[in-house]
Amino acid sequence: MTGHWAVATGHPIATAAATRILQRGGNAADAGVAAGITLGVVQPDLVSFAGVAPIIQYNARTGRVTSQDGVGYWPAAADVEKMHRDHGDHVPEGILRTVIPAAPASWIKALSEHGTLTFKDVSEEAIRAAREGFEVYPLFANFIADRAEKYARFPSTAEIFLPDGSLPKVGDVFRQPDLAWTLEQLVAAEAACDGDRHAGLAAARKAFYEGPIAEKIVAFHAAEGGLLTAEDLATYDVRDEPTQAVRFRDAEFHCCGAWCQGISMAEALAMVETAGPDATVRDGKLDLHFLTEVLKRVFADREAFVTDPRYMRVPQESLLQAEFLKARLDSIGPRSDPLPDAGSCRHNDPQVADKNTDEQPVYALGCADTSHVSVIDADGNIFSATPSDPSYDTVVVPGTGLSVSSRGSQSRAIPGHLNALAPGKRPRLTPNPILALRDGKPWMAMGTPGGDVQVQAMLQVLLNMLDLGMAPEDAIRAPRVATYAFPGSFAPHDVHPNKLLYEDDLSADQQADLLSRGHDLEPWPSLTWKAGGICMALKTGDTTLALADPRRAGTSATGSVPNLPEVH
Repeated sequence: MTGHWAVATGHPIATAAATRILQRGGNAADAGVAAGITLGVVQPDLVSFAGVAPIIQYNARTGRVTSQDGVGYWPAAADVEKMHRDHGDHVPEGILRTVIPAAPASWIKALSEHGTLTFKDVSEEAIRAAREGFEVYPLFANFIADRAEKYARFPSTAEIFLPDGSLPKVGDVFRQPDLAWTLEQLVAAEAACDGDRHAGLAAARKAFYEGPIAEKIVAFHAAEGGLLTAEDLATYDVRDEPTQAVRFRDAEFHCCGAWCQGISMAEALAMVETAGPDATVRDGKLDLHFLTEVLKRVFADREAFVTDPRYMRVPQESLLQAEFLKARLDSIGPRSDPLPDAGSCRHNDPQVADKNTDEQPVYALGCADTSHVSVIDADGNIFSATPSDPSYDTVVVPGTGLSVSSRGSQSRAIPGHLNALAPGKRPRLTPNPILALRDGKPWMAMGTPGGDVQVQAMLQVLLNMLDLGMAPEDAIRAPRVATYAFPGSFAPHDVHPNKLLYEDDLSADQQADLLSRGHDLEPWPSLTWKAGGICMALKTGDTTLALADPRRAGTSATGSVPNLPEVH
């Protein structure tokens, strides 16, 4: 597909929303926000409008790259000692893992500061899909079916996701009238405002965080023993955060910081760049042993050092220093290291060993959250966002249709742990959108769902493109591997030393090599959704390309105003 703008999202209706905006002359932020809000309606198993929405953007006029965290922090009433006393090491499923919902504020901030349109303009598809419904698609139906017992635990959740006690079936129309009501409150507040566009957006934001929606959320938490209060919601704000820029091959990649695993993406790129292209390729294919050992070390460092940057005991930039990266590479041998130690920084926290539970391992069940939207507009502005937060592990607030952010699952209920929950502290987020420039010009927006697979999937796609010379479409379709030899990001944070999953169309010689080096291999089906769902937009000169991973429900489109787009 060629044209002047490009968009790829996790669902066709979200892609259509972005396409409509771009066709009418909206910019990347307008289109990205429209798609992101829509994803919270048409992928309610994976994304919540009251969840998280980390965003990274490039402004073609100023040449600046900016990011905003889009993740809420723990309420003021959060108490790690009490949580540990009542529930052990892990934050339990249900209302107690709720952090302040960040996505509405994040979408509105992006629209206000970088966009040109109103909330009403960008929410049309989302409201229509909530009110009139959307067609149930296979991944959504399977996801609910696989977690039916969890959805059935809470009446307000079951009422939406198990209507009349039944599983949604492919082809059914899935409606969310309460969620439509919630979105319509923001539109109504904006319309009632006599000020300009910015004032209207501020009014829409206030409707969520201080108006009738907030009232319902706070009342429910008060009645059900939750932690959120009116003050938590009213005082919340999205934080601007610096990006981590890494030179990788012939491009400048911008990753998010240590408030998410963006710093881990940056460390992986920097480590592989330090090793050079000869280290990543053997016999014309990716050296998956080397790549796996790099990733194990990145995740060991994540566990030892990475948390909300205000609580880090080492500067996050220390993970990107040349001496540190060289030492990490020097620790890689010809055999699999089942569970590598963290690198040596100026302060090493003792790692708290996680005991595995009897729950089904995450690599078998799949990581249950997240989508993505990538946009590059005709002027070269870039928008890359990875909205998230599932519905199976928390309680829908009655009357709102909202699964309020359960991102507290990524904190620990262990006093003294680096990622222990605390009032005002952000959980260490997995979603981490990226973008890249070439010769100072816009080139790429990319991201993926997948939890701990996100960094792994993006790195393999980039290496397929930049070291093996694959076309982007082939780079995305190529079989992937994923290590789980580290404490998982989500409760119960299980550890699987030496475990390496691979898609079963991986070449026989690569499988044999990994086995000979001691990796504990386990197959996934080819093109499994568990290996991620890359959404990519690319721009080279006047040519744009957009691609959505066939592993999930995403679609992509390109076009030029006012021409009709080509969609697939």
